[in-house]
Amino acid sequence: MIKILLVNETRLISNILSAAIEDEQDLKVVGSATNVEEALRRMQQTEVDVVLVSTRLPDRGALFLTQAISELAPETKIVVIGLTENKEQVLQYVEVGALGYVLKNDSVEDLITTIRAAQDGRALVSPDIAAALMQRVSELAHLFSNIETGIAATSSLTPREIQVLELIGQGLTNQEIAEKLVIEVGTVKNHVHNILDKLNVANREQAAAYLAILK
Repeated sequence: MIKILLVNETRLISNILSAAIEDEQDLKVVGSATNVEEALRRMQQTEVDVVLVSTRLPDRGALFLTQAISELAPETKIVVIGLTENKEQVLQYVEVGALGYVLKNDSVEDLITTIRAAQDGRALVSPDIAAALMQRVSELAHLFSNIETGIAATSSLTPREIQVLELIGQGLTNQEIAEKLVIEVGTVKNHVHNILDKLNVANREQAAAYLAILK
């Protein structure tokens, strides 16, 4: 039996959905809520397998609730209902923890199928959304690759080069850095050249971006 919590700002809609879901022998509605606070309270009081979250909850409540559930009860599956076929909107919910979604124009049969798929750990998505998800995964992989490369590059900097880099990040010129560290301007230039070379960047601004990795 798949235990379902309905979260919809309109209790009438929840009643209608509940009536449709209860016709299925393997599905059972164990509670409903009209806002985020009530939904989280129900989650604490009742064992829930799947939460149906309406995107029409006010003040971005659906996004907040989806993220809260995914963090507090990661084993609970979240299905968002009422979306449009907007890639960025769907990705928003997927990124904070939604496993499935039901579009505004989908049928009750589509909803039932999505609930069962979510319980099995499967996500039913259109080809367009699948392509968008693959692109986002590729972007994240590229980002993490750059971070790993940056960590390796910054680890090769000497303590003095790190000092110089931090002063570059503060916007100091070579002359100002030389005065601050009590060294020759030519020595600062050499340090800056080595920093740019080790980090494989073109200018001081790009080098300064690596300060976040150092810290």
